[in-house]
Amino acid sequence: MYEKVPTNLNFVEREKKIEKFWDDNHIFQKSMDSRKEGPTYTFYDGPPTANGKPHIGHVLTRVIKDMIPRYRTMKGYMVPRKAGWDTHGLPVELEVEKMLGLDGKEQIEQYGLEPFI
Repeated sequence: MYEKVPTNLNFVEREKKIEKFWDDNHIFQKSMDSRKEGPTYTFYDGPPTANGKPHIGHVLTRVIKDMIPRYRTMKGYMVPRKAGWDTHGLPVELEVEKMLGLDGKEQIEQYGLEPFI
């Protein structure tokens, strides 16, 4: 009834072939296009971590942030994918201030906004 599954599968190679197929055939875009008329489901996704070293907590949140939109898409919803970067400016600014040896708005303005940015 079932074919025996070989034990010598090269999962990395299989994944690369699947990814190439999706890219070559624009599968993700077709998935989005086929749901344009469906109800919209908005998932507010924050940015990837821009400061600090990655750890297991980052992996868990990325899985959740991937799983929920996929589930809603499979349920027929139009789920636009747009990462939120608006909430992560301050931690990055603070890291840049430390790197440049600056402390606060006045010193940033004296340094110059263009070079600081």
